[in-house]
Amino acid sequence: MNRFAIGIVVRIGGLFLLVGLATYLWLMRQGLITRSTIVPTLTMPLLIVTGIFLLWLVANLYQYVTGINRKLTFFLESVRYSDFAITFNANNRLGPSFAQVNQQFNEVLEAFRQARAEKEANLQYLNTIVQHVSVGLLAFDASGQVELVNQAALKLLNTYRLRLLSDLEAQHPDLPARLTGPGRQAAFAYAAGQGNDLAIRTTDVRLRGRLVTLASLQNIRSELQQKEVDAWQNLTKVLRHEIMNSVTPLVSLTGTMQAILEQDIAQNLPTEGPNAPILTEAVGDLRDALATIAQRGEGIMRFVDAYRHFTTIPTPRLTDVPVSALMQRVAGLVRPTFDEQKIDLRVTLPDTPRTIRADEAQVEMILLNLLKNAREAVERTPRPIIHFEALPDAARLTIRVADNGPGIEPEALEQIFIPFFTTKKTGSGIGLSLSRQMMQQQGGQLTVDTTVGEGTAFCLTF
Repeated sequence: MNRFAIGIVVRIGGLFLLVGLATYLWLMRQGLITRSTIVPTLTMPLLIVTGIFLLWLVANLYQYVTGINRKLTFFLESVRYSDFAITFNANNRLGPSFAQVNQQFNEVLEAFRQARAEKEANLQYLNTIVQHVSVGLLAFDASGQVELVNQAALKLLNTYRLRLLSDLEAQHPDLPARLTGPGRQAAFAYAAGQGNDLAIRTTDVRLRGRLVTLASLQNIRSELQQKEVDAWQNLTKVLRHEIMNSVTPLVSLTGTMQAILEQDIAQNLPTEGPNAPILTEAVGDLRDALATIAQRGEGIMRFVDAYRHFTTIPTPRLTDVPVSALMQRVAGLVRPTFDEQKIDLRVTLPDTPRTIRADEAQVEMILLNLLKNAREAVERTPRPIIHFEALPDAARLTIRVADNGPGIEPEALEQIFIPFFTTKKTGSGIGLSLSRQMMQQQGGQLTVDTTVGEGTAFCLTF
């Protein structure tokens, strides 16, 4: 601070000297001072030079005095506009106190730089987390401007870009109104198509006076399917238990009655007399009736016991399964039958080696069942074609079995995954139910897409 004061004194002293000199020269110029050693002709040039030095010294004094204010202004502007690249020279030309001021300015700016870098790193970290969670997240303001949306939400809504909520109206006409309307619910279910049944929850947050709505979207299709399977399994267990408890004694009693008929009655029938033909005929009718009861009872028992597998699917053993090898092996198993029936089986393998995390035996059984269904669907098609193809993308892999058969009627499409439902004369109605349940246990999905008169496609998504 002493150096700063000395600088001020020196500059003010210089101003007084120059002002005095300028006054002296001006008085000489006016002839008020006659006795001088300065040549009169040099008075005007000296006066001009003195004036120039005087102006320079005034400007220098102004710059010298306001230098700290300019530094403070630069510092505040850098904070205001988040421009922390500026630095102040930590010199001692104005004394140690000014060097300390410059040093403090630089340290404060460095602290701001570190805070901003840490903030950006945290923001990037949170954004990475938001983009990688499986739950869809969507944030928008009162005007419908989307401020945040992650990839999971875009995939669930089947869109690649979302800037305004109104952009959803093309594919989901009623969804924007349900998210922003006066009757908006905090939680509701929404059928988004493409195999997505969404559970949507919304909450309002105020950020610096602005109202922002945060919505979470979660696909509950697999949960709904699992609940449906659990319900059918429980029903099947109850029916099997009650039917077996009722039929088993009947079958056992029928066997006893057959033994009594053959051993006690048939052997003691009279061979002569007027009643002999009538008794023989009655015994024959009774034998046929008991045989029919026993046959149907045993058939019911076998029928009920066959569905025991629907409720006792073994836990999948997940391994890394090469997709190409799996598809080639399955295609090799069905190709002889397809060739015999002159069905064009077109196999498309992945372009690059891909693996899925699945139970290889169960997936093979599912694919064989789908290919068998496809073969039966094209039995009356003039030029039957079945596509057996892999459809990979970056996040998942889908194995598709598509036929050009008659398709599935809409009323039947809603029931094909219900246990025991079948449109075939000899079908059991549990193949697709078992297949879907197996896929769910492995974390995948089994979906269907059909067009009446054009064909049906079943997709296994891993």
